[in-house]
Amino acid sequence: MGMSLAGPGRLKSDVNMTPMIDVLLVLIIIFMVIAPISPKGLDALIPQSSQGPAEPSDDLVITVRSDKSLRLNREPISAERLYDRLKGILGTSGNRVVFIRGEAGLEFQQIAEVIDIAKGAGAGRIGLMGR
Repeated sequence: MGMSLAGPGRLKSDVNMTPMIDVLLVLIIIFMVIAPISPKGLDALIPQSSQGPAEPSDDLVITVRSDKSLRLNREPISAERLYDRLKGILGTSGNRVVFIRGEAGLEFQQIAEVIDIAKGAGAGRIGLMGR
């Protein structure tokens, strides 16, 4: 803060802005360096519109019902058998998509357990479906 005399016997004070601007410029540079250059997240595939006729799908759909039971393509299956069944199906047919559908009222932990089972069985791509 600088002070100067503004005439005989009167003091005049004003704020010296230079140090404050220097501090602000340094803070801006620090935040620019700290900020990530590119955001990190999960890779997502955006659905593309198809121009031709629809092909029959042989994708796998695992449904987690509100009573915590599982269905693999409308067939009831236990969580213990799901791994072996997926391992057998995915082992013979390349890179298929496994879709997981959860009914209303489920906690995400129940869906996450099914995702872990599918990943462990060799599913390369997993999609989540709405009700």
